[in-house]
Parts: sequence; C-alpha cells; structure tokens
Amino acid sequence: MDKKYMERLFSAGRLARFYEVVRHDTDEAAALYAGNIQLSESLYPSLAVAEVTLRNTIHRQLTYLFQTADWYQSIGRQPGLSSLQSSIDKAQEHIRDRRETVSADKVVAELNFGFWVTLFNKAYETALWKQLRLAFPHLPKPERQRGTVSAVVNAVRILRNRVYHNEPICWQLRTLQEQHAQTLQLIGWIEPQLLPWLSAIDRFPAVLQAEQARRAAYQAKLADNQ
Repeated sequence: MDKKYMERLFSAGRLARFYEVVRHDTDEAAALYAGNIQLSESLYPSLAVAEVTLRNTIHRQLTYLFQTADWYQSIGRQPGLSSLQSSIDKAQEHIRDRRETVSADKVVAELNFGFWVTLFNKAYETALWKQLRLAFPHLPKPERQRGTVSAVVNAVRILRNRVYHNEPICWQLRTLQEQHAQTLQLIGWIEPQLLPWLSAIDRFPAVLQAEQARRAAYQAKLADNQ
C-alpha cells in the first residue's frame, strides 16, 4: 500500500514507528499495522468479560457493605471516600442526559472501568478492602492482598485502554501475552468456570501465534536478501 496514502488516512505521526521498525518497508509496515488491529480485536472478548464481571462482583460487595444496591448515593459521604463522588455524579448526569431513570443497574454500567480499578488504591484500603477482597472468592487467601489485586486490575486497565483507544499494542508480544494472561487470571479469581466458556471465543492465542509466524517469515526473508 502506498505510504502517502496510508499516512493521509491514518496520519504520519501514528504510522511513524511502524515504518521505523521495518526500515521503511511499506508493505511490511502495512502488514504490521494490520497485525496490530487484529491483535486488538482478538483481545476484546477477554477484556469485555473481565470488565463486566469485575464491576458486577464489586457491585455485589458494595451492596452488602452499604446494605443497599443504591450504595452510590452514600459512598461519597463516607470518611475517606469523598473523592469518588465526582465520578458517580458524572455517571448519573450522563444517564439523565439520555432521559433515563437513574438506577443501580444504570449507574454500574455507566461508571467507567477506571472507577472500579480506583477502588483498590491504597487510599481506600481502610474503608473498602475488607469487603472488596470477597469479590475474588477464587483468589487463594495467602495471595488475597490489596496490592496484588490492584496490580493486576491496573495492568488490565492499561491494556484495555490501549485497545479501546486504538493505540499500538504490538511492539512487545511477550508483554502482550503476559497482559492477556493477567486478564484471564482476574476472571479466574472471580469465577473460573467462565474460562472454558471464554476460550471458545478467545482468539488471542491463535492471532498471536499467526503474528509471530508472520514476523519470523519476514525476518527470514531479510536474512536471505543480505
């Protein structure tokens, strides 16, 4: 594909590193860009399952802690938790802007992934961790530490945001493989029975293997031409 055509469509800034890592081989840059899209697409099932199950398991624990499914109406008034209120207010505002009735289901769905991940920050440990640790019934008790959970959910958040915001994720395939494994680990902590079901639609292992093979073939071609 013509370089100028690609740059006009996707921007020179976005494509610069793709061209750089393949020594400005136009065809290989286009293939690498396509590979990045395919990798991103293949991660959607695991990321979607992780996000929805995480927010729902947290919602159940907060419902128990505050003795109401409408915990979002009072959590910001609790000592040490006032900083959560702005995200909740924005979520409710968006719901009302759509002329919908604010409800627990609507708020849980509207709050962004970052909100749920933030709940595992050290700042909220005293107020929330004792209850939130029960959101992961299949995390072995010796490992059931706030820092352990926070590290994994933040890794999933970073990967999720890069995928959902169309950022490159293809530079370090081993790291990407580890991030996918962390996503599955998080799901397993919540409900391991989901993993066999998810594996039927999780194409990431196959797409990763295909991309690794494509790159190996390209490197072999370069070696033959030297």
